[in-house]
Amino acid sequence: MADIVAGKDRFLADAGDRGLDVELIARPAARSLVEAAQLLGIAPADIVKSLVVKHKDGTFLFALIPGDRQISWPKLRALIGVNKLSMPAADVAFEATGYQRGTITPLGSTTAWPVYADAAITGRRISMGAGEHGYSAFVDSDALIKALDATVADISDPE
Repeated sequence: MADIVAGKDRFLADAGDRGLDVELIARPAARSLVEAAQLLGIAPADIVKSLVVKHKDGTFLFALIPGDRQISWPKLRALIGVNKLSMPAADVAFEATGYQRGTITPLGSTTAWPVYADAAITGRRISMGAGEHGYSAFVDSDALIKALDATVADISDPE
């Protein structure tokens, strides 16, 4: 349990260190992204999934994808210039980031992996994981992209 609490604290500390204005919202547990969007009063597209992606060399990256879209493996592989990427198991993602699935965010990750943001998230206020179950964070996507020095590209497809 201490790791989960520390996750929210790491998230907030990193956002503060980067000068990023985030609004933390407590919310009940949701069984799906659509249900989470309903609880927050926003569209599923406004929830951004922070996906941990593993290179075959053992390193990782974050892919920020709108909630109503899915990662496009061919687009992401072409952008990075590799022929193999994968989604790690939950325990591997936890070891890489210090966050449990459903709470993952690049902010406060135990390792600062590169961040790739889908172009569809730009120019809007988004919600994302805040490092702890039961919380969501709202942030300006363009400020987040700048704070994380993220690469912006078309890396998703409609679900």
